[in-house]
Amino acid sequence: MDIGALGAAQGYTAARPATEARSAGTGPGSAAKEAARDFAATLEQGEAMARAAMTGDADPHALVQALAQSELAVETVVTVRDKVVEAYQEILRMPV
Repeated sequence: MDIGALGAAQGYTAARPATEARSAGTGPGSAAKEAARDFAATLEQGEAMARAAMTGDADPHALVQALAQSELAVETVVTVRDKVVEAYQEILRMPV
């Protein structure tokens, strides 16, 4: 084996962890998935509470609280979406 091949092999071995898939639970993708799950759970709780209130099985104060949490979650998601779109548009405006 010549020196050039050895250097290339060592470079490949050093770069390999950067190309391997990350395990579940690490990285920004898992944080986004967890946020999406929390958002869906909040909306589900609000809908369940609204259904219970329509049948007379829920406390009105609990319904108001669940709806306020749902509203806050939706406003947060809309704000994050707006920031992502704004960042994307800013990237498009960059000169190449």
